[in-house]
Amino acid sequence: MNKFKYVLFASLAIALMSVAAMAQGGAADNESTVSAAKAIGGGIGFGLAAGLAGIAQGLVGSRAAEGAARNPGAAGTVQTMMIIALALIESLVLFALLIVFVKL
Repeated sequence: MNKFKYVLFASLAIALMSVAAMAQGGAADNESTVSAAKAIGGGIGFGLAAGLAGIAQGLVGSRAAEGAARNPGAAGTVQTMMIIALALIESLVLFALLIVFVKL
């Protein structure tokens, strides 16, 4: 176990030193790097927003179905509140998409 620790720390040190060794020198074109980072960040951000909104919409739908099953008399009210909640969740996703397009 002790040798494994030495190998791990030596590998970590080599990996950290290689970052500086592989750094881009001279007159580097930073614009392409920045635009690539923006595209990756926008894709990850919108992916998270859409994925979490999908989970939220699934939870809203399941809870509304459960509420209507427990109290069939209030099914109309539950359905109205469910549609409002789904519209608000979807509007958040559209705002996230707008922010992605503005930043790119």
